Amino acid sequence: MIRVENLHKSYGDLILFEGISFALNAKDRLGIVGRNGHGKTTLFRMILGKENPDSGAIIIPKNYRIGYVSQNLEFSHDMILAEAISALPETEKDHHWKAEKILAGLGFSQTEFQRHPKAFSGGYQVRLNLAKALISEPDLLLLDEPTNFLDITSIRWIEQFLQNWPHEVMLITHDRSFMDKIVTHSMGIHRLMVRKIEGNTAKYYDQIAVDEEVYEKTRIKDARRRKEIKQFITRFRAKARQANLVQSRIKTLQKMEKKQKLEKLKILDFSFSSSPLHAKHVLSAQNLNFTYDRTLPLIRDFNITVAAGERICVVGPNGKGKSTLLKLLVGEISPQTGEINYHPAVKKGFFEQGSVKTLVDNRTVMEEIVFSNPVGDLQHTRNICGAMMFSGDDALKKISVLSGGEKSRVMLGKLLVTPVNLLLLDEPTNHLDMESGDALLAAIDNFDGTVIMVTHNEMFLHALAQRLIIFQNDRLEVFDGSYQRFLDKGGWRDETMSAVNQRQQNLTTKASPKLTKKDLRRQRSEIISERSRIVKPLQKRIIKVENQMENEEAELARLNLSMQQAAQDQDGARITEISQALHPCQQTIDRLFDELEELTRDLETRKAEFETRLNQLDSEAESPPSSDK
Repeated sequence: MIRVENLHKSYGDLILFEGISFALNAKDRLGIVGRNGHGKTTLFRMILGKENPDSGAIIIPKNYRIGYVSQNLEFSHDMILAEAISALPETEKDHHWKAEKILAGLGFSQTEFQRHPKAFSGGYQVRLNLAKALISEPDLLLLDEPTNFLDITSIRWIEQFLQNWPHEVMLITHDRSFMDKIVTHSMGIHRLMVRKIEGNTAKYYDQIAVDEEVYEKTRIKDARRRKEIKQFITRFRAKARQANLVQSRIKTLQKMEKKQKLEKLKILDFSFSSSPLHAKHVLSAQNLNFTYDRTLPLIRDFNITVAAGERICVVGPNGKGKSTLLKLLVGEISPQTGEINYHPAVKKGFFEQGSVKTLVDNRTVMEEIVFSNPVGDLQHTRNICGAMMFSGDDALKKISVLSGGEKSRVMLGKLLVTPVNLLLLDEPTNHLDMESGDALLAAIDNFDGTVIMVTHNEMFLHALAQRLIIFQNDRLEVFDGSYQRFLDKGGWRDETMSAVNQRQQNLTTKASPKLTKKDLRRQRSEIISERSRIVKPLQKRIIKVENQMENEEAELARLNLSMQQAAQDQDGARITEISQALHPCQQTIDRLFDELEELTRDLETRKAEFETRLNQLDSEAESPPSSDK
């Protein structure tokens, strides 16, 4: 529904786009990827009309409504609910339940609906702006890092909400797992151009890698061809009999486009320095209790023993005490009761969520890193600056001019200066782009020491977590197992039911007496239509995958028979040929089996969700309206 044609944009010497073009079609959910500073947010601002391109056009249909999550925290109503209701479309101003449902999904309780927006933290005020954008039901949602202020239960709620969004979405996020669950298409800003493909980010990056490999091979081949043509021209230029051939080669050379060698892109490439620790256990905590407010304890009777080399992730809703627990374990604050014992050889490294505020604006990047280890080797410090993508003069940049992502990289650099054997990380991926997040994941994975990390990023949780510390249903517990095992055993079901779905059920129940039989029939029809729209494609895909598996297994059986025959015939060449075909065939079967398992689980979950909604609607239809006494 939007066309971008031959767009150019630059700021002085910094070129962002050189003639980019693409189309956003009906119901596209488009993920925008690219490094920080490469123009993703600028593109959004130009679509909104807040910034003008140097040349080119953005064509938007008449009366096409665009919703954007504003970072400008100004509110015109004195209650959260009233502020949210103000975003409802003109034709739905009396549908307050829609605003209530979305507020509940984003973590606002019913008691908070009546509070003033300015009584909340900046993160919750941004959530309110996100809620207003969703409530307004625009034709296009522009979402720029919507997960930055969301906890894991709210992230999972908005994933489901956006998967069912009936219009267009353009999404910028550093959370690849979140993006891949939502998008139908991916588009990257890469080398001043854009490339849009159908599929998720993995497919996009694979395609870019293939494109660049083909380009480089073509460039080398063309360079070799140009050299041969020049040698021919030089050799036969003076010979009259070869004059026509020489002129033909000269024209060919003039027509050939000289491909430039691709500039090597800077990448975040580092590893944490580990200090040896010859011990079974790093720390143990017994009967920890801590609270900022005696009436609201955050940590109650918490016990844990952490083994050397473990990867433990701390998860749960915001405001429940995850960062506080990390500060207790690192020793920044002391428990009211209980104790923490460390192995004498433990050396801790701590990355705090708000630690970028501790950076001194008038210091340079290099000075900040040197300040963390003043006795360190200067060349080692420069190497760390380079690993954090501050090579050469970039290491002399003042902190005051850095972006949020760059400041996060400085904090990581400060952590690298001294060898450690216990890393405590509080949401380290905030403000890092996808490439930097991938580098951080690899560095944590390769670290020889122990890691305790707070994160809402499900890709990190799946890749790293061996145990979990879970804040859920006002309890703190240790789960022995991976994040996938946690999900398989029920996961966030209790939390989402009690903290989100339960609030939505209460809101629906509260509104139900006002619904007529006609409204209930309409809602039932809408739920059945939505179920059909979501469930049928899954069922079709399952049938297709099952058929593919049957075909592949038949092919595998045929190859095994052929292998037996070739072995009896002692046909070495045939055995080699069949062996080369067997492995990819088995790989395909394994991949299809994994996909079938995931699809089946997804189908069962979806069908159960719709069954719950229909049963709830039926119970409302049977219940008599309550009367106020």
